[in-house]
Amino acid sequence: MSDEEQNEQQQPTEEELRQRIEEQLRTVRVQDVLLESVVSLINLTARRIAKEDERDLEQARVGIEAVRAVVDLLDDEPAKQVRSALSEIQMLYAKQAEGGPVEPEGGAEAPGAEAPPSSRGAAGGPSRLWTPPGSTPSR
Repeated sequence: MSDEEQNEQQQPTEEELRQRIEEQLRTVRVQDVLLESVVSLINLTARRIAKEDERDLEQARVGIEAVRAVVDLLDDEPAKQVRSALSEIQMLYAKQAEGGPVEPEGGAEAPGAEAPPSSRGAAGGPSRLWTPPGSTPSR
């Protein structure tokens, strides 16, 4: 048997590929796809903060907000891990937004946060800690 004939036998037919995809679609959960998307958003957001040649804080802000919007739809354990990564991203975002150096912890890609203009720190100045909209009392 030639190499070409062996390759043809090893390649699945179009119908076999369709059947495999159909089987995957029958068993996949929306939460699984959502988790994959959230992980991609976290990684991309971290790059937009940490990599100087890719830095785009507006894109990072959108990534942070997108993850925050869907994290509660994930299963409990993955949601905890996503919240932890999101916290790191928010802190790195806050450092970068105030012009500080971005240093990813543990060699991982970077994470960060946004500083609401109306919040106040302990010394009376603006806090650089990002907080969800509506979670700080009005002054």
